[in-house]
Amino acid sequence: MTSFYDKLNILKREHDKLLIKKNEPVSKYNGLYKRYKNPILTSDHAPLHWRFDFNKETNPYLMERIGINSVLNPGAIKWNGKYLLVVRTEGVDRKSFFAIAESDNGIDNFRFRDYPIHIPEAIEPATNIYDMRLTHHEDGWVYGLFCVERLDPTAEEGNLSKAVASTGVVRTKDLEHWERLSDIKSVHQQRNVVLHPEFINGKYALYTRPQSGFIDGGGMGIGWSLVKDIANAEIIEEKIINRRKYHTITELKNGEGPPPIKTEKGWLHLAHGVRACAAGLRYVLYLYMTSLSDPSELIASPGGYFMAPEDEERIGDVSNVLFSNGWICDNDNKVFIYYASSDTRIHVATSTVEQLIDYCINTPEDDLSSTTSVEKIINLADRNLKT
Repeated sequence: MTSFYDKLNILKREHDKLLIKKNEPVSKYNGLYKRYKNPILTSDHAPLHWRFDFNKETNPYLMERIGINSVLNPGAIKWNGKYLLVVRTEGVDRKSFFAIAESDNGIDNFRFRDYPIHIPEAIEPATNIYDMRLTHHEDGWVYGLFCVERLDPTAEEGNLSKAVASTGVVRTKDLEHWERLSDIKSVHQQRNVVLHPEFINGKYALYTRPQSGFIDGGGMGIGWSLVKDIANAEIIEEKIINRRKYHTITELKNGEGPPPIKTEKGWLHLAHGVRACAAGLRYVLYLYMTSLSDPSELIASPGGYFMAPEDEERIGDVSNVLFSNGWICDNDNKVFIYYASSDTRIHVATSTVEQLIDYCINTPEDDLSSTTSVEKIINLADRNLKT
């Protein structure tokens, strides 16, 4: 019979093997990005000391006492030479929390820090928090904006699925100590608020997603709002800068992903689009660009999705979903796109600023009809076949 300590040593060896597993790009080519074979983080990557009681007296069967269901939707930042992710980590109890994982190369060997982040509670306690966007703002702080979820106080008795979403705000200067600011005030529900990295006319700029309901709620798209004080932010006026459209990837809803990347051609944005289908809600990723002089002005909007679930990515806790709220642009313009598949695991894809700009500017827009879609293919085929 295997002893307690033998089992524990086996657990640790297998965990170490997982953490040092190398990642390789897949061979499929589209010229836009490079996907990688292995997820960079899964629930199995969570530290064993979060999950198992190592004391033989209190855990004689070496049972997992606190289970981790999934890791997903990380904010991302380059910090002290490391690729750092603030990961949404969900327990088997459905409660999410944040934890930092770091890598030297951004592709593999991600390791969680010894302890998860303890976010200070707001005045009004929340049931769940998740999906932090990290913005290194020109004011010197690193801000984390995240979704705060509570049961709707107007819900009918017995209706436990009616929720209210708002946006929580923390800030830090060392990615270790976090100061909780006031939740952002808004007359709408706001689940996907992102802080722009620069001041606009002396104010903080927010990408918003105003909705009257938690899941759909009829919001018109990604909004833009300016606030004077990020510590006590209130969204009063909103301008829709990236609209939902019928029979497209954004038909049901869309939302900003990570903060945009500043390039010489404009601000580069990564977002998610959602449509309803027979299999449920399908989430894909798409790109767009806005003006350097006015980040609320749309200047490029390639049609269709940029990335969608493929192969094993389609299956998971909530299937048929890709979601991203974190990317990192290195000094050499290499871009690391961190995305989750099916609310279960985290992947990385790489590209360059130049490739992403080319894609945005030169990919045809969606002209919203089958006729125009097929005409574009015929025109391209005609040019190619005549060369």
